[in-house]
Amino acid sequence: MPDFRFIQDPASGGWVISAPKRAKRPDQAAGVEPPCPFEPGQEDPVVTLNQVRVVPNKYPFAPVHEIIIHSDDHHKNFDELPVHMSEDIFNVYQKRFREHKSKGQVYIFHNQGKRAGESLPHPHTQLAVVPSEVKLEIPELHIGSEEKKNLKHLYIFCPANSEWPDEVWVAPHSSGVSFGDATGEEVSELAFVVGRLLQIFDLRHGHDFPFNFYIYPGRNWYLRFIPRLKTLGGFEVGTGVWVNTQAPFETFEFIKEHFDNPDIEKIKSQHLADYWKSV
Repeated sequence: MPDFRFIQDPASGGWVISAPKRAKRPDQAAGVEPPCPFEPGQEDPVVTLNQVRVVPNKYPFAPVHEIIIHSDDHHKNFDELPVHMSEDIFNVYQKRFREHKSKGQVYIFHNQGKRAGESLPHPHTQLAVVPSEVKLEIPELHIGSEEKKNLKHLYIFCPANSEWPDEVWVAPHSSGVSFGDATGEEVSELAFVVGRLLQIFDLRHGHDFPFNFYIYPGRNWYLRFIPRLKTLGGFEVGTGVWVNTQAPFETFEFIKEHFDNPDIEKIKSQHLADYWKSV
């Protein structure tokens, strides 16, 4: 018998997942952090690509629920890993997406920091396959009059209706395809963009600031990057109407100012050195 159930609200038609076993998982936020289970040799991976390992989630909330462990390093994430290692991670994302796309809706998401729902600090991403009949309340890709930063294969923008301060979306110039059909060039550029966004916002919010990102599971894929810089209040929780305290155009101006700075990695390195001296 599975450790979770998908339950539909008969009035609203919305869905919840009942997964009480997940309350027993190791959780740094609750002070229950054992020796890191994501260190090499802890369990046999399903897939490996260089240092990237994929293992089953021991506390699943979906029929397929995997952990994608970014590297053997317990601390380094996209902003500190070499670009080729970040590319390996995103290539694994796509390989696992293709592997599972016939089984349901493949939702890939990353949490960093306690405020963003990270239960263990070793950088990792999760992949969950949600049954097709479960409607996911995820916004579709739409860009209006917002300014875009065009790269070779992708573009970056900050929606006028952003729900979170410093929220950023990254999407391909091509349209009508899912992430599983993204080109190798798009996936490589996406890996670079995520690392660069982290380097930029590290300067703004401090190293290891909490954030999430996810990759849209349907056609017209995009990656949505969400710094977790506020706590939801009763109005937002109750109404579903968001109060954003950061003007999206200002976020975009900050990105334009720093994205192409040839010294950003040098600045980031010094910033990181100062961080480690302070802890």
